[in-house]
Amino acid sequence: QVKVVESGGGLVQSGGSLRLSCVASGTMFNFGAMGWHRQAPGKQRELVAMISTDGKTNYTESVKGRFVISRDKGENTVFLQMDSLMPEDTAVYYCNVFAAWRAGPEYDYWGQGTQVTVSA
Repeated sequence: QVKVVESGGGLVQSGGSLRLSCVASGTMFNFGAMGWHRQAPGKQRELVAMISTDGKTNYTESVKGRFVISRDKGENTVFLQMDSLMPEDTAVYYCNVFAAWRAGPEYDYWGQGTQVTVSA
């Protein structure tokens, strides 16, 4: 089975920064694209950023220029550097990873989430 563990959330003032980390693990699994989503109270979960195995990235419009996603492919780790945080960034942030067991099909695995709270 695949295990996905996030860390790095917390409380920060508006304009501050946080760095989220996510580690994926699983015996005999090959890991593909990794990403971050978020869900604010009363809202649907939305994509924040994704990064492919060859480093291609995409971001939701509202975080462009403020957030940077990166990955350490050898460690199956993905990071989200969040700068210039705003109260509207407050949400639970979830890491997801696409993984396939040996040569099998890819499935999408999710972590438990980490809370990010930005105070005004």
